[in-house]
Amino acid sequence: MVFIANTHTLQGNDLVSSANMVSGLVYKKRSDVVYYFGLRTMNDSLLNENALLRKRLDQISSLDTLKDSFVVKKPSLTDTVGKPRKRSKELDSTSRIIKYADYIYRNARVINNSTNASDNYVTINRGSKDGVAKYMAVISGTGIVGRVEHVSAHFASVLSILSSKQKVSAKLKDGTNGYIIWEEKIPDMLIMTDVPQQAKVKKGDSIFTTGYSFFPPDIMIGTVLKVETIKKNNLQNLYLQSSTNFKNLQYVYVVENRMSPEKKQLEDSSLKK
Repeated sequence: MVFIANTHTLQGNDLVSSANMVSGLVYKKRSDVVYYFGLRTMNDSLLNENALLRKRLDQISSLDTLKDSFVVKKPSLTDTVGKPRKRSKELDSTSRIIKYADYIYRNARVINNSTNASDNYVTINRGSKDGVAKYMAVISGTGIVGRVEHVSAHFASVLSILSSKQKVSAKLKDGTNGYIIWEEKIPDMLIMTDVPQQAKVKKGDSIFTTGYSFFPPDIMIGTVLKVETIKKNNLQNLYLQSSTNFKNLQYVYVVENRMSPEKKQLEDSSLKK
């Protein structure tokens, strides 16, 4: 076989071609195996990159420009006769940047997930040692997931939006607000309630979070499947397809707003008065 392969005959060329094909298949299989075992590292790298990109976007969207106005007194002048004039006043203003949120995204892997209970929970492999704390928002790459409820050193339990206890502030693309609740026992069905009839909604419209809840604003919630009109109160219920696939949830982001404790403390003190 070696002698035939080394010749330039038809049989020799065929033998070399066959050997190359076999070695090529072996190399491909080996590459596939290496790629498979490297998927976790690749996923972690992509999640870290996405978390960084989300933070950069939030740094832009969570800033406002505020103008402060104040009165400026001009210096007194003398007229042509030599008599001093009264000081004049004019309104001036300066601009400053106001920051109302400071988000940090931590990626986590889902290690347990329920979808059939009245109150469903998602368990993730991040805990207090990773900076995760109670009441932090949890989102996926496609939409909202829930809120952290219980935390241990290395794990956290997340109350899913597929829960009778969860109520999320939401908005249409025109800014109309409402609330999201879960259509119980249907994992991918949500309902947006208290939508005025004058709001123009059609099938396929996207629904997003507001800045009023624990979620960051403008996170995808779902798309409209059906519009139900309630004549007795002139409101609408919107049935939504959840943008997060809870049946195949593998990776999530835990969102910390560093300015949230200050805001919550202020709101709690206002309620006590």
